[in-house]
Amino acid sequence: MSSSFHLAIDIGASGGRHILGWLENGALCTEEVHRFPNGMIQSGDQLRWDVEALFDEILTGLCKCKEIGKIPASVGVDTWGVDFALLDDDGVRVAPIVAYRDERTENMDIETYKHISEAELYERTGIQKMPFNTIFQLMAIKSQTPEYFENAKHLLFMPDYLHYMLSGVMKTEYTIASTSGLLNAAYKTWDEEIIRRCGFPRELFGEIVPAGTALGNFTDEIQQAVGFDCKVIMPPSHDTASAFLAVPAKSDKAVYISSGTWSLLGVESATPITSQESRIADFTNEGGYDYRYRYLKNIMGLWILQSVHKEIGGGVTFADMVVLARESNFDGLVDVNDKRFFAPDSMVDTIKIVCRESGHDVPQSIGDFARLIYRSLAVSYANTIGVLAGLTGVEFDSVNIIGGGSQNWYLNELTALACGLRVFAGPAEGTALGSIVAQMISMGVLADSSSARRVIRKSFDIREF
Repeated sequence: MSSSFHLAIDIGASGGRHILGWLENGALCTEEVHRFPNGMIQSGDQLRWDVEALFDEILTGLCKCKEIGKIPASVGVDTWGVDFALLDDDGVRVAPIVAYRDERTENMDIETYKHISEAELYERTGIQKMPFNTIFQLMAIKSQTPEYFENAKHLLFMPDYLHYMLSGVMKTEYTIASTSGLLNAAYKTWDEEIIRRCGFPRELFGEIVPAGTALGNFTDEIQQAVGFDCKVIMPPSHDTASAFLAVPAKSDKAVYISSGTWSLLGVESATPITSQESRIADFTNEGGYDYRYRYLKNIMGLWILQSVHKEIGGGVTFADMVVLARESNFDGLVDVNDKRFFAPDSMVDTIKIVCRESGHDVPQSIGDFARLIYRSLAVSYANTIGVLAGLTGVEFDSVNIIGGGSQNWYLNELTALACGLRVFAGPAEGTALGSIVAQMISMGVLADSSSARRVIRKSFDIREF
């Protein structure tokens, strides 16, 4: 017996996919309907997102659902955090959507701290200082292109904006808003004091609603374009929030790692931790499903490997790189959170420079580079778990890895060895699964997050290392 279909549109910085989910004999079944590339585009002197092309891909995937006769009862979109659209009273964009790796936020932390200190900002928001946080992007607009604020009446984060384009309803979902550095961690609402002190227009910041909020149905225009109607439900629309919802952990002493372009390592918590020790350790308190907190650290992740592959990968697949790394004898290490790895002109050259500076040998082959990156990630995970244990007072007993990186058996082996803990890997499509079960809970198909995780454990193979 099968139930209704629910569609996750999961969009990352390098690509997106439409994944249908449904229950069949108590198990969660999935089917990928559409996959498409994404990436930042250079426009003048800025890196931007081509939101029109992204939305065209969203419509293409919806049309494919109609073609295969699996029309979803609901749909939800998740993306990366921090980036946003500015709209006027008519819902028209008044500025480009600039990508978080753009250089416009350089020194905007210094400008922001003229209005509120770094220590107080963390105490109020609990958000790890990253150069691209929304608060710094808004300060860049105020400093460099203040004319954008003249007609802007609404700020919608990327998934909020895509939901608006589907439904015609403007709301801000809690988990995506929490990435901004403008949300009060304790009260889960916009921090009026930060907004006032920074001089941002208050009218930009609209109603915040919890994950699972139903916005309504497709607009008439979208119904005509795709050939059917559907409920638009906001999942945990920050991709890591959806991924954390899908973690099938059995232990309450488990560490979660959402492994992809970024590695997000942390735990779920009922309360935020906004101490100065936490700030200095670079941990963040982002919003999760059911208003829980994702207490975690952003680690540079497989972005470094993806960049190396783009430069020197040639005909080598990522699967090939795993094998080549296992065969390599290279023993160097780098700090994967070195800021120079964030957006270098050449990742290969930057790695070589960092290795020379630290007195290590320099990698030569692509296998050497892959082994260096995998080993460095595993060591970073182990070190971060040690700090996390000290901050939370929990002695962890296992690591649950979800996302695309969970399929990398060699990295999983290295992580288990470095951490000295059991590693459970899978499911790979954690973000999409989190979105799907959140929609199911909203529509009464599943009771709550606990039942959703039980279904996920039952439905997918989890490998132990």
